[in-house]
Formats: sequence, C-alpha cells, structure tokens
Amino acid sequence: MRIFRHDKVAPGERGAVVALGNFDGVHLGHQRVIGEATAIARQAGAPSAVLTFEPHPRSVLRPQDPPFRLTPFRVKSRRIEALGVDLLFTLHFDLDFARRSAEDFVESVLVRGLGARHVVVGYDFVFGHQRRGNAALLAERGAALGFGVDIVAPVQIATGTAYSSTQIREHLLAGRPREAALLLGRFWEIDGRVERGDRRGHTIGFPTANLFLQDYLRPAAGVYAVRAGLAEGGGTRWLDAVANFGNRPTFGGTDLRLEVHLFDFSGDLYGRHLRVALIDHLRPERKFPGIDGLKAQIAADVAQARALLQALPAFKHTDSDISFPRR
Repeated sequence: MRIFRHDKVAPGERGAVVALGNFDGVHLGHQRVIGEATAIARQAGAPSAVLTFEPHPRSVLRPQDPPFRLTPFRVKSRRIEALGVDLLFTLHFDLDFARRSAEDFVESVLVRGLGARHVVVGYDFVFGHQRRGNAALLAERGAALGFGVDIVAPVQIATGTAYSSTQIREHLLAGRPREAALLLGRFWEIDGRVERGDRRGHTIGFPTANLFLQDYLRPAAGVYAVRAGLAEGGGTRWLDAVANFGNRPTFGGTDLRLEVHLFDFSGDLYGRHLRVALIDHLRPERKFPGIDGLKAQIAADVAQARALLQALPAFKHTDSDISFPRR
C-alpha cells in the first residue's frame, strides 16, 4: 500500500475507488465501507483507496477533549493495509481545512485532486464547514460531476448494537474490552515503544514493560489480562501477560502508564515496540497499605490472568469474529 500525504496524485493513481472517512478504530463497520470500495475497484480494474484525515478532526475542533484515539495513524494505516487497499490518502486537517465548504471539498479534492472514479461512505458520514455536507449531498455532487457514490447502510451485531467508534470508546472507558472487541472484530491494542520506568517491578519479582499512551484513549484504570506482541522475524510473537493501567497509587505515582508483566519471558525490551491487546478487565486499580499486600495481589492477578488466557482460542489477532468462553 502506498501512502500519500496530499491530494495531488500522478496520472497512474487517478481514477481510484475511494472509501472516505476518519476510520478511527477501523472497526467492523469501517471494514464494510472499505470492503465495498475494494470490491468495486476490483470489478472495475481500478486502484482501491482510502481517504482519511490527520490529525483527527475532533482533536483540532475540540482540543480541550481528553485523548480519544482508538488507532493513531501508524496503527490505522497498518489496519487499512491489511484489508488489501492499494492507496492511502491522508489529508492534513487544520482550522483552514475545516473552513472549506462541502462543495469545495468535493470539487477540489475528489475531482481535481484525485480524479475519483467512485466514492464509498457510511450512511452517517458528514464533511465540510460546520459538517454541512452529508452522504446525500455527496451523491448529488457525484451525479453532477461524473463519479459514482455508494452509501453503506448501518450494520449491527447480533445484539442490535451498531458498529460505532463512540460505542467502542464507551466500552473501553467502562472497563469492558470484550464488548469493545465484538465491535472492533479484534481485541483493542495499545501500541508503543517500551520506556524506562521506576524498576519497582524488578524489586518485587514482577518486572514490567512500561508504555506511555500518547494520543491513545485512556481506558478504565485497573488490572487487565492481556496479550503482548513482539515483532520477530517479520511477524509478531504473542505472549500471555497481565498489565496495570493507572498511576500506581501505592507508590504515590502521578503519571498514567501501562505496565505489562510478560509471563515466562526474560530479556531486554527497552526501546522495542510492543503491541498490547486488552483481553479482560480483572479489577480496578487500588492503593495497598504495604508492599507485601501488593505482591500477594499481583500474584493472584497473574494466576487469574493465566487461567483466563489459557481458556481462549488460539491467538492470531486478525480482523475476524471473536468468540469468548463463558466466564
């Protein structure tokens, strides 16, 4: 997949079938939109493309909001590439861009810039100044300007819940990673470089790899059963683990971080990229009166996480349906 950080392309990249949206999370609803675009492209013998925006428009228009990203750009692009997309167009979003009318966006970006053959959007897609453009307007302008438009209807899981980035965020904020996974089609990951911490885990027998969340959504604080992915030999080696997300109240910590204890692993992880998939929320974070109480609780957390993770199916972590054993 080729990545472009502008809307001007060479003749060979023009005429693509473009899935248009923010696609934060690249959840199963997003995958339906992108899949529709790739199917149309294959049938037409045209390139398939995704057009998205960075930074996320919400962070520009509502900078006071707490971090909310499900998939920062590095992760989002990896997910989109896995769906077989040929081209990824990433437009820089700022206040000047936000002032562009919906009609101007269609004519200057989709038509003159990309020469889009066909555009696919979700039913609730909005764009342009003050979000005045919608899927119906896009279809109207497409008919006038010579490109086709497909609008993907809402898609729901068996319980009737629609695939929604907002709903996924709510599940994660409430400590429900399993429910979030059913909408994502995979377990939600935090991806980052291992940083040096306080090394207290080493002193109490549970060494941890420390990740700072940067732009990621802050999930519910507490202890999680997780699987940790290390890049090895062009693939990912997944290890069972337990993690704490929070500020370490027993030690008077003030900064939020994810501390991951990998089972049956020895080695130096500093500076390496680690993917951490949240599987289940075991308990809230709490302050212990002393080190002995904390050590005993961590040992219990490890035992609980091992049992839970061993009961899961073989872990491939692909974008496919997820089933869980009964708890």
